[in-house]
Amino acid sequence: MSRRIWRPLLLLLLVVLCEVQAQLENRVVFLPGTFQNVSVSQNESVQAVVSRIPPEVAFITLQFHMQHHNATLSYTKIPDLGLSLSATDAGLLSALLPGQTTLSLFLSSTDRETVACTGVILPYTSTDPVPGACNTEFNLDIDPNVYIHYNLYETTIRFAPANLGYERGEDPPACDESTEPNTRWRLQYDIYQFFLPENDLSERSLFRGLQEVADVRRMTENGKLVMTLLSSEMSTAVFNSIPGQGVIYSVIVRDPLLNTTASYVPVHTYACSFASTLDGCQTLGKASTKVFFTIIGLAGLFVCFFGHRFFKCELFCMGFSFAAFFFFVLITRTTNLEYDISLTLSGVIGVVGGVLLVMSWWRFGSVMACIVVVGLMLGFLLAATIFFTPLGDLDVFRHSDAVFWVTFCCIMIIVPLFFVRWPREGNIITCGVVGAYAVVLAVNAYIYTSLSYITLNILKRFLNNNFSSVFTDVPFQIIDYVMITVWVVLGVGGIVLQIYRERSRPFFPPSPYLMWLQERERRKTNVLDPSHHFPPLPNRILARAQQLIRRSEPAGEHTPLLL
Repeated sequence: MSRRIWRPLLLLLLVVLCEVQAQLENRVVFLPGTFQNVSVSQNESVQAVVSRIPPEVAFITLQFHMQHHNATLSYTKIPDLGLSLSATDAGLLSALLPGQTTLSLFLSSTDRETVACTGVILPYTSTDPVPGACNTEFNLDIDPNVYIHYNLYETTIRFAPANLGYERGEDPPACDESTEPNTRWRLQYDIYQFFLPENDLSERSLFRGLQEVADVRRMTENGKLVMTLLSSEMSTAVFNSIPGQGVIYSVIVRDPLLNTTASYVPVHTYACSFASTLDGCQTLGKASTKVFFTIIGLAGLFVCFFGHRFFKCELFCMGFSFAAFFFFVLITRTTNLEYDISLTLSGVIGVVGGVLLVMSWWRFGSVMACIVVVGLMLGFLLAATIFFTPLGDLDVFRHSDAVFWVTFCCIMIIVPLFFVRWPREGNIITCGVVGAYAVVLAVNAYIYTSLSYITLNILKRFLNNNFSSVFTDVPFQIIDYVMITVWVVLGVGGIVLQIYRERSRPFFPPSPYLMWLQERERRKTNVLDPSHHFPPLPNRILARAQQLIRRSEPAGEHTPLLL
């Protein structure tokens, strides 16, 4: 009897323990300011619990971050419109009631695989601004999220305006009744940017970066303040897209009167898709791009060390670069051709441009005309480098295309003027600087480096009408300093070697066509020159053909020998 009684009791106990364990697995307790890693399975809902909330806390933001999967964060167990948000970076703000010490939100996933995410809660007092409390654009009543959109050229972030803080149980201040200093119109918005490590697309790197910038203090310490918006301005900011580079954007709303702050939910982007099998984050480098820039890099290495010695090869490379860049912009702006086709056509036209530049020098012998084209290449790279610095983000250049392009062209044109006085030295310097940068572009086709954006930013501004308002900040990390060293070493090495080798040679090689004309005139006038008696070319060809079909008579004495 005892066995019959204990067996059902043991089975009942096991069932109860399993149910309790299941509930613990679907329930996560958060501590303020502490990150918690959570795994959400398909069609599973995880309850996020915040307990022991201090009475001085007036509202709480709970945020979850995934690398590239979407998850749904909801006020209720069953997500509903206006009470939930689905995103890779999702957050909800809860205004607390008097006496409330606990709070529960729900996280769910509809993906076919388990989603790993990290979350944190941030408490705020009644004097802190309330992020997104004056929302009129997005679905949530109070929306502390930053919404991000990217394309090939630019990344745009948007957010809802904030409101002033208020005590538990009180009605929130009116958003748009007046613009007096005692309303939310005194609030200011600081936009921060934080770059993740280059060439690192791992989830671990993202979660570590989010922990460094989650709240106001850590973002101000580790992030970079890009701009400050007033409440009277549009709550939008535009940045340069950097495909494959992880970037975290955050908005901190600031009350200058009370000297209090609050953080919106940070958002991240890689400006590329993890789901795309073609040109996704894991396969950013197209084969056509790698082949094209590998050839460019090899040609640049040759020009860097031997460009002035082999003047025709240098002219071909410079003419190719000039024509290929110009027609790539023209083709992309005027047609809807695919990238590979546009790149191929640009390469073909670049070959034609290189041949034309070589033939112009071969036929007319004008070194200065060719040197002007070479000088424009160096001027373009110099101007692009100047605008790659923080000078390019000055408002006068960002908000006016006319000022930008006039300044750019002035810098570009000034460089060839120095070539008039020192043509050989200028040509050698161009070979070293431009050739070494071509090597950097070739390396960028395989390993990301921010130095490629020296010219890519200018190309984007050519191709996109609205790129002028974009902040063109890019990260500078270890690989970039290595590539700067490579650029400098190759450039200086190539310049010094060519100046040393060419010090006793003529400034420039003579034109082959002019040399041929001089040789022809010399043969016509100098009768003592054996070449003067050469038969014409058609007669020489006919004589050579006759030798193939007719045996030549031996030369010498034909009379009998005398004994």
